[in-house]
Amino acid sequence: MKFGKEFASQMVPEWQEAYMDYNYLKTRLKDIQSFKRRARPPATPRGLNRKLTLYRAFSGLTLRHKRPISPSSPDIEDQPILVTSVNRDGFQRFETTFFMQADDGGEYELMYFRRLDDEFNKVDKFYKSKVKEVTKEAEILNKQMDALIAFRIKVENPQGWQWQDGSGDLTRLASDVAASTAALAASIPAGARASRRFDHMEIIEEGPSIHDESNEDQEDKESNDMKESVQVQKPVVNNLKGRPKPASLQILNRVKMNNTLATPRSTIKGVLNVPMQTELKFNRGNLKKVENKLERAFVEFYQKLRLLKSYSFLNELAFSKIMKKYDKITSRNAAKSYMKMVDNSYLGSSEKVTKLMERVEAVFIKHFANSNRSKGMNVLRPTAKKQRHRTTFSTGFFAGCTFALILALIWIIRARNIMGQEGRIQYMETMFPLYSLFGFVVLHMVMYAANVYLWRRYRVNYAFIFGFKQGTELGYREVLLVSFGLATSAIASVLSNLDMEMDHKTMDYKPFTEVIPLILVVLVFIMLFLPFNILYRSSRFFFLTCLFHCICAPLYKVTLPDFFLADQLTSQVQALRTLESYICYYGRGDFIQRETSCKTNDVFNTFGFIIAVIPYWSRLLQCLRRLLEEQDPVQGYNGLKYFVTIVALCLRTAYNLNRGLGWEVVAIIFSVAAAIIGTYWDLVHDWGLLQRHSKNRWLRDKLLIPRKSVYFGAMVLNVLLRFAWLETLFNFKLFDLHAQTWITIVASLEIIRRGMWNFFRIENEHLNNVGKYRAFKSVPLPFNYDEDEDKDD
Repeated sequence: MKFGKEFASQMVPEWQEAYMDYNYLKTRLKDIQSFKRRARPPATPRGLNRKLTLYRAFSGLTLRHKRPISPSSPDIEDQPILVTSVNRDGFQRFETTFFMQADDGGEYELMYFRRLDDEFNKVDKFYKSKVKEVTKEAEILNKQMDALIAFRIKVENPQGWQWQDGSGDLTRLASDVAASTAALAASIPAGARASRRFDHMEIIEEGPSIHDESNEDQEDKESNDMKESVQVQKPVVNNLKGRPKPASLQILNRVKMNNTLATPRSTIKGVLNVPMQTELKFNRGNLKKVENKLERAFVEFYQKLRLLKSYSFLNELAFSKIMKKYDKITSRNAAKSYMKMVDNSYLGSSEKVTKLMERVEAVFIKHFANSNRSKGMNVLRPTAKKQRHRTTFSTGFFAGCTFALILALIWIIRARNIMGQEGRIQYMETMFPLYSLFGFVVLHMVMYAANVYLWRRYRVNYAFIFGFKQGTELGYREVLLVSFGLATSAIASVLSNLDMEMDHKTMDYKPFTEVIPLILVVLVFIMLFLPFNILYRSSRFFFLTCLFHCICAPLYKVTLPDFFLADQLTSQVQALRTLESYICYYGRGDFIQRETSCKTNDVFNTFGFIIAVIPYWSRLLQCLRRLLEEQDPVQGYNGLKYFVTIVALCLRTAYNLNRGLGWEVVAIIFSVAAAIIGTYWDLVHDWGLLQRHSKNRWLRDKLLIPRKSVYFGAMVLNVLLRFAWLETLFNFKLFDLHAQTWITIVASLEIIRRGMWNFFRIENEHLNNVGKYRAFKSVPLPFNYDEDEDKDD
């Protein structure tokens, strides 16, 4: 793979614009190369194909090495470039002076170096800002660890430490601290210890905190790194020798527990203006919660450090590659001088991130992995999920079974002339709606698999957007495996239940074949709630958690996975109504004679209204909660959209039950209004399109798909599918199909529209993250300091 493609594949998606623009610089080099080819006179006769090196004088078997020109050589005129550091507007910038402007094509090379300097200064500035951020986070984690250690001591010894009578305990504690320090020091390679110049985050021992005594931020601004690192470490040794005491418990007087868990109880407290910080309660349950929160914070912090280290390495490598290409094209020796500047810059010389990673590893292994290095590193650096061949094979196997069973079903229907038998209408009224449930679910899963494939192809970080735990997100192969497995089971049950003839003696159908759909639904729910670590348990539980939050809206804090799932449910209204049909059909015993009396039941019709409204009502409540929390009027307008949709849906349902001109007119008015508002919201707010002054007219500035026609086609298709409900009002008889067939087709078109909506909605969210360089989610911390509250005030 060429470096350009490898470079793009290794980028942090949300930081794409902060990386060096390697492709543009390659374009500038191609311009230089093209000019030199045009300006270069023919070096050899037309018929001579031998290389000129074959005619050069023989230099001998013993090579005479010429002494290379040093970048610091006093003969500055012999070098093509000179890189200097200047301060402008309070920022350090690097500028390259090109001495060969008088040469042919010198203006092209001058433009190349100007753009190269711009790219390097951009990368260096971004890296500095991110290192500054992680340094501040390290200081916060220092305070959190101080509070954790004091909290742990208080739980282990509620009576407190007896300084006068506890000399034996203190001696043992000091020896444990010394032993753990020696073990951690031995685990660090000798080379890393020799090259260590400073520590941002000391190993947090059960001793007094030293982060207040260190001036690492000031030390980093000075040049004597080695000397200052010794000064930082000395207080640790002195404290351990002179005062081997555990962490001071005084810190617990200044901290409170953060109640960051978004639960109905916390929501009610928020409405009643009850403080979210609670007094400390020293018990093992709270200690476990604190440790879990801090463990998550350290894991997220470590991932941020890893990405920063990768960012630095990739950009340094990119500058090295591009300068080598420049030297090759121009036959100059500029790469050495420029790369020396890169190595001496903050990007190339700062070891803050590396040292922070070492300290985080040491702290995490000791405090959260019981000093088990392999266990701790497995948590900090989870292995990437490997694609298994059996997953691909199983997906292909079930896909083949699905298509084979579909062909078999079509052949049986035509061979037995089932569509011409008397039981056809009865079958479509009773059994067909039950089996359509599986069709809706499978179609939605196939659309989601297509979304995942496209998100990965266009480097949309959907796992970060949805908040999946690293390594647990499902790929499109896994989603297709589940969907085709369910499709195979459903179609096989259809074939076993295709007999439309009843027993003439008992006037009943075979009970076993009639309950096959119910058995299949029960099996699906059992697999969904299965607590064992099989069948993608983490993904199943993530889905169930989001579903529970949707049901309990607005009692839970609204996150993107929650309202995204609620939007999916709004496209599965017909599937939810089918679940109601299962309860009525089998609960009333109609399955014995394959007759349904549900539609004439008032209770069934009433629940039909309620079930159809539930997804939209949940979405409305989510919008209202976000309106109260974020004070964003856009959420109010979004909630109004769902309210109009609820009214339109109820009116359409009422019209289908009570045919009449009045119901029809009112249903059409509200349905058209809901469709127009929904279409506008899809295109403008959810997809971020229809921007008149965008550089991509009527689209948006940034597009992941290179072909603009895809976006225009998607907008037109979204409008058409939005108005597919017109068939339910006007009953277009385009084909001689049963009413249940039309209902299924319209519901399937809505699922297809939702699948298309999913891709552009997450694409827009991803581009918003890219614009804000947002590659990490904030992790709630367990403790809140009193001084933090003072700062907030």
